[in-house]
Amino acid sequence: MSTLSDLVSAQGRSSESDIEWLHRLAGDGQLLADLSSADIVVWVPTADDSFIAVAHTRPGGAATLFYRDIVGGRVRPQWQAQVREAFQSVRIVDSSSPEWFEETPTRVRAVPIAIREDEGLRAIGVLTRHTNLGDVRTPSRQQITFNDCADDLFGMIATGDFPDLSAPTGPRRGAPRAADGLIRLDVDGIVTFASPNALSAFNRIGFAEELEGEELADVTSQILPVSRDVDERLPILVSGRAPWRSDIESGGVTVSLRAIPLKDHGHRTGAIVLCRDVSELRNQEQELITKDATIREIHHRVKNNLQTVASLLRIQARRTSSEEARESLLQAMQRVAAIAVVHDTLSEGLAQNVDFDEVFARVLRLVAEVAAAQNTVAHTRTTGRFGTLPSEYATPLALALTEIVTNAVEHGLAGREGDVEIVADRDDDRLEVRVRDTGSGLPDGQVGRGLGTQIVRTLIQGELSGTIEWSTIDEPGIAFDGGTQVTIAVPLRWIRS
Repeated sequence: MSTLSDLVSAQGRSSESDIEWLHRLAGDGQLLADLSSADIVVWVPTADDSFIAVAHTRPGGAATLFYRDIVGGRVRPQWQAQVREAFQSVRIVDSSSPEWFEETPTRVRAVPIAIREDEGLRAIGVLTRHTNLGDVRTPSRQQITFNDCADDLFGMIATGDFPDLSAPTGPRRGAPRAADGLIRLDVDGIVTFASPNALSAFNRIGFAEELEGEELADVTSQILPVSRDVDERLPILVSGRAPWRSDIESGGVTVSLRAIPLKDHGHRTGAIVLCRDVSELRNQEQELITKDATIREIHHRVKNNLQTVASLLRIQARRTSSEEARESLLQAMQRVAAIAVVHDTLSEGLAQNVDFDEVFARVLRLVAEVAAAQNTVAHTRTTGRFGTLPSEYATPLALALTEIVTNAVEHGLAGREGDVEIVADRDDDRLEVRVRDTGSGLPDGQVGRGLGTQIVRTLIQGELSGTIEWSTIDEPGIAFDGGTQVTIAVPLRWIRS
């Protein structure tokens, strides 16, 4: 399915700032839908004087009108005049009487999505609220307050006061929603309404009284331990003066808060504060952080141990008198060092994935040492990108490529100057790597049966479920004509990076 950016950009009438504004508004679609107990749809104008839906959010606690996704569809004829009027006049337009939608009575409100500019307000789209009148119940005080909050936000959308681009961006796990807990503040920061869930959340962090009538800033200052460091922006948040998010913690309980200042034509009139008990989520996050740190430390220690083994092999190689034994030890050292490179990369990040382009660049430096030791001048170059790979792919691939490139230098170039090219070609389902050199080609056209070849076959075919082919390049007129080419193909059906 197309994203909001794709749908908006396809109309060719919106700037990047307009798209960012629409993204912010669509991100709060669930809040608007839950507060108004209605479906929320965002429309943008098309080149042929119509409108297309770019976002749709269903209410969490009420019946939806749209059982099928309408994103990407054009505005229906019965709403078009109302939506166009809201867009052109830059004012809210309500339907004059209940309308019927698929045998359900509805009421539609069209709200212009406005941006404040020097010349005044400019509409970049329209938000419609579709209320299901067939699901009418006697409204509670909470529902009336929620509807009032929704109306305030709709008014702010029409005057360019919402969303606020200065508010923190990006979804955060555990961000509070209206149903989690809602507090309404007046312009002085006094609580005029607190939902039962909001009151429960504050009770759990140590406030046993009623919230209504209290100044929320005083309440939080009573709850928080004096010795604990708190977010310096918290007083501004709980007074409703700025759009911000923060956590408060007391007695092992963590409550996440989000403040949304309410304005009337730019003048602050109060605020909404959403709250949610996120103790379990934050504990899980802390456990994950501890686990990640432990895994990084393990990778770091494994890397150190492997480097120690590689150093011991190098020392032993220098002291042996047998040329064959020395070569075997140096090859073993290089294999261990290649694995250490992967663990070193994993020890630097939180994810168990590695940037294999970085890993392979370090592997090539190991190969350069081999070339220098054998009086070979190897010019290596890499084209294409490997991308990000999980560690279970990175380790065998790094080791296999080390063997292949080393073999190209040791046997293909064999004490002379030449080129080795590595070409990586990746799509969603497959990674293909070609290693070719300007050497003498395969001896007698046959692939060797040595330990290195066996290792490569085992790694590529056994561990990576891939294929590998050796061939002599027969392309007259190119620098690699007569050299050897090794082609590796690895399926990536379990990887999405």
